Amino acid sequence: MSIRLGYQIPNFSYGTPVSDLFPTVIAQAREAEDAGFDAVFVMDHFYQLPGIGSPDQPMLESYAALSALATATSRVQLSALVTGNTYRNPTHLAKAVTTLDVVSGGRAVLGIGAGWYELEHQQLGFEFGTFSDRFERLEEALSFIAPMLHGERPTVDGHWYHTESAMNEPRMRNDLPILIGGSGEKTFGLTARYASHLNIICDPADLPRKLAALDARCAEVGRDRSEIETSFLASAVVGSDRESAIAGLIDTMRTRGMNVDALDPARRAALESRSFAGTPEEIADQIKARVLDQGVDGIVVNIMGNGHVEGVVASVGKALAPLVH
Repeated sequence: MSIRLGYQIPNFSYGTPVSDLFPTVIAQAREAEDAGFDAVFVMDHFYQLPGIGSPDQPMLESYAALSALATATSRVQLSALVTGNTYRNPTHLAKAVTTLDVVSGGRAVLGIGAGWYELEHQQLGFEFGTFSDRFERLEEALSFIAPMLHGERPTVDGHWYHTESAMNEPRMRNDLPILIGGSGEKTFGLTARYASHLNIICDPADLPRKLAALDARCAEVGRDRSEIETSFLASAVVGSDRESAIAGLIDTMRTRGMNVDALDPARRAALESRSFAGTPEEIADQIKARVLDQGVDGIVVNIMGNGHVEGVVASVGKALAPLVH
């Protein structure tokens, strides 16, 4: 697996009838594939996220959507960025992602994280627990998901989960890759033990410290750091210049039910710090300076405001591809 350039689809609010919603998703995935992106991602959520729209905005179930995209594409890798471990029994998740691998002809990646969106858990009946609970559950889950992806039949009598010679057939391969996403050092420790890719979510200014932490976690478990590829999750805001692009994003968020003016200064600053705005070429220059030049291997980009508009994904891909390939 190598994901130097990924495209994430973060929303399904396109102003279209529901009947036209998924054709718009397919069009984005195909445009990304044609533009040279290595992977297409969807979010694993049931409600839209704060900062993107109101909870009642359209949200598709990730693995059903990914399996459909597998039949509409031929080259790009397909993954959730990232699967919330709390939403499924981990053996069910292993089965879902290997089925996606079969359907796609060996293009699935298991993107996984601890889960964090409390409202979904509360309203849909998923156990949320504490921050520590969720990471303990993720660690225990990975201890048998990884063997199941590799063709083993693990038996686990853990605190959170129990399996007995858990089978996972059929499989396309015994090396389906695992990508872990997050920002904390607990995430990095799990990456060092189980994953081949780390997607980092943070303020770009923190990247040198985050990469140093990953180095340290690898050293602690005796993992060769060069075996782990890294990427950064960035939001691209495409417009004629940075000022107009940011203004367009704010307007889009308002139309999706977000009370942008009520955001506290820290949250608004964080939103803008992870947004790269302007023309595709200007966005590429910003990503190079603030992300890639810090030592990160690749970029996963979403385009919240107008990624569904024909030609926008291709223009961003054209500008970014020379930086990572």
